[in-house]
Amino acid sequence: MDLVAVIFLISVGFAVGSFLNVCIYRLPRRQSIVWPASKCLMCGRLLHWFETIPVLAYFVLGRRCRTCGVGISAVYPMVELVTPALFVLHYCQLGWQPLMGGQLVFTCAMVTLFVTDLQQRILPNVITMPGIVIGLVLSVFLLPGFQDGLIGAVIGGGMLLAVREAYYRVRGEKGLGMGDVKMVSMIGAFLGWKLMLVAVVMASVLGAAIGIGMLMFSIADRKYALPFGSFLAVGATVSSLVGQKVVAWYVSFL
Repeated sequence: MDLVAVIFLISVGFAVGSFLNVCIYRLPRRQSIVWPASKCLMCGRLLHWFETIPVLAYFVLGRRCRTCGVGISAVYPMVELVTPALFVLHYCQLGWQPLMGGQLVFTCAMVTLFVTDLQQRILPNVITMPGIVIGLVLSVFLLPGFQDGLIGAVIGGGMLLAVREAYYRVRGEKGLGMGDVKMVSMIGAFLGWKLMLVAVVMASVLGAAIGIGMLMFSIADRKYALPFGSFLAVGATVSSLVGQKVVAWYVSFL
């Protein structure tokens, strides 16, 4: 492992994580991610440069705005820590190659979608729709290859669309949103159909486990809408890192 590369990725990851926080807040609200500059969400004061230093500023400021004293969400430093960690993990898995660049773009999208769905139950089209196109374009030059990417996008979206329609016909209500359909299509475009299936299975198992746990401990009832997009983001990120090993393990039993 190249220590210089790791330090570089951590530094870039902190900066990107800070930018993702802007996307997480503004994209669901259809606000510009470029202008205006970052400000306190309560009092509206523009932040000084030292108040936007990833992670460090959160603790130096005592987790509160210097002006109005409103608390700063812990989501901000968590995103800023998780992003460089995922950058380094992908570097350890793939090494310094063009594919890693594509996977880091994909990772940033998954981090953003994880939080927006968890907080707002929104998977912004501005991420998923271009994400499908970007994934397919990259697949022309990189793994999984255009054929696998196209199959993954079509099957992924079609599979969830069929589940959504079947659930509506049986229960008379929507069990999945179109955002989930587009997100799975995007995952398929980037990862190919095999790793897309791994991601969906992981997301389904994780969602079922958390849903059952919430019912057992009376945290929620059967009508509670779980953020399936957040589970998909976790499944897709894990699949991008170890999905090939999971596929190889499964094939060994056939």
